[in-house]
Amino acid sequence: MKKLLVMTLVALASFTMEAQINTPAPSPFSKVEQKVGLTDVTLEYSRPSMHGRTIFGDLVPYDKLWRTGANQYTKVTFSDDVVIDGQDVKAGTYSIFTKPGKTSWELFLYTDIEGGGTPQEWDESKIAAKTMLEVTSLPMKIETFTMGFDDLAADSANLGIMWENVYVALKIEVPTDEMVSKSIETTMVGSPKAEDYYAAAVYYLESDKDISKAQEWMNKAMEMTDEPAFWQLRQQSLIQAKAGDTKNAIKTAKMSLDKAKEAGNDDYVKMNTDSLKEWGAK
Repeated sequence: MKKLLVMTLVALASFTMEAQINTPAPSPFSKVEQKVGLTDVTLEYSRPSMHGRTIFGDLVPYDKLWRTGANQYTKVTFSDDVVIDGQDVKAGTYSIFTKPGKTSWELFLYTDIEGGGTPQEWDESKIAAKTMLEVTSLPMKIETFTMGFDDLAADSANLGIMWENVYVALKIEVPTDEMVSKSIETTMVGSPKAEDYYAAAVYYLESDKDISKAQEWMNKAMEMTDEPAFWQLRQQSLIQAKAGDTKNAIKTAKMSLDKAKEAGNDDYVKMNTDSLKEWGAK
């Protein structure tokens, strides 16, 4: 009995020691945070590696539901309502499931967000959005499962998924224009500052909105600014040029160029030089 007790204590001590050893996770957890326009998008997923295995059509069977990663459900969180393939998706957190195929994947945003593997009972009523993604074959192998954001624009981004030699992308559209337009409207009926006029003007320029209104706001911003910086003058010249006021665009661009040279900013020196050439400056 005494011998058995000693052996048990030794075994317990050995187990305790082993439990204190930290080793790398085979599929490490990753968290990616991305600002898309004014919307915060957060991705949480685990990253398995190939380790010499064939992935799609073998480890991950074709046309069967996949957790799109490893361990716990892969999750994406939106701080604002978004649009997925024409479908309105409310702000919140969703799990991502896919059915990979040879030429296309079916992707689902699912409202259950806690669990591992795939749901024991798939509930169609819990699908917040679904869409088909075209497969692009990559010219090289991606060893570790990778998800991230690319093709960032003011109102959208792609959630890219890569593994083995496969790439698919989910386009996420965000309500940037609605949010910015509301902010501009609210600010302009109050007491806008020079920075407000400037920001509104540049947004209208970049979003291809009313260029006359953009010029009006930019003029007010410059009138309220004692010493405009080269980057401010650069934007003013672009607005003037787009509005058809080439003469003043050239004049403003030359001012921006001189200030950029003084500041030693080669990027703005080149941009202004190129624009002046394009606008036929002498």
